Amino acid sequence: MRISTECRGCLQKLAMQASDYATEAQDLRDEARMRAEEIMNERLKPDSLSIVVATAMHDIIRKITRNTDPYRMVKDVEIEESRLLFELVKDSYSESFIEYVKLAALANAIDFFKPIEEVKREITKNKLSFAVDDSALLEGLVRKAAFVLYLADNAGEVFFDIPLLRLMRKYAKVIYVVKESPVQNDITLEEIRRAGVEDQVGEVMTTGTATPGIDFSQASPGFVKAFEQADFVFAKGMGYYETLDEFPSEGKIYFCLKAKCGPVSRSLNVPLDSYVAKLH
Repeated sequence: MRISTECRGCLQKLAMQASDYATEAQDLRDEARMRAEEIMNERLKPDSLSIVVATAMHDIIRKITRNTDPYRMVKDVEIEESRLLFELVKDSYSESFIEYVKLAALANAIDFFKPIEEVKREITKNKLSFAVDDSALLEGLVRKAAFVLYLADNAGEVFFDIPLLRLMRKYAKVIYVVKESPVQNDITLEEIRRAGVEDQVGEVMTTGTATPGIDFSQASPGFVKAFEQADFVFAKGMGYYETLDEFPSEGKIYFCLKAKCGPVSRSLNVPLDSYVAKLH
């Protein structure tokens, strides 16, 4: 998905937030924010991917502040709050592909721009429904597959992913894919360890990157090979949608997300803040 003029405001907000999380030193915050916005202005072209621009901004913020994981505390809070949220809602979703994909999507309400209390109200308010609903197709796709990649998104979502992971693994080999190193509040191997769910997520690999979504120019050869060999790719979150939606529509990629911004919701032709389960 190509960048929109609306992305500028979100990227500016990201530069401020990441710089503030990265350090208490105001001079470093100001320098990091300034350099990140310079990079944004240099790279914000009509044919750019927002994910690529955001990655470069995160890189310079980490370098200037000497903080490799600015969102560490955010992720720790997210993990503990999400553990509790999962316990509140899990019994509303029965064991089936249609129900468990809803449960997995529900956690995509987690957003580092949104207070966790607001997320809690949304998650516990009503049972989820999809604006684009290919949930009925998921079971058939998994049953026909020998090898599935499950591309994970935010740290707190792991608890909501586990029921669907377990169900998928009754029929296929499934690898849970996380980021190689920290970026935003995306899950890495370290968050799996801190959440205490290593034995529940099963086999895990990384993208080899510290990018939101996936930038194949930076991805590890191992991940690229696994992506090519997978019969089916289950992709959580807007980051993966923004970077994979331009792949040919061959029924290999299954997007599961909440459309949290105008450009993504318009691309999907759904109202803002809708949930989507879409086979691509």
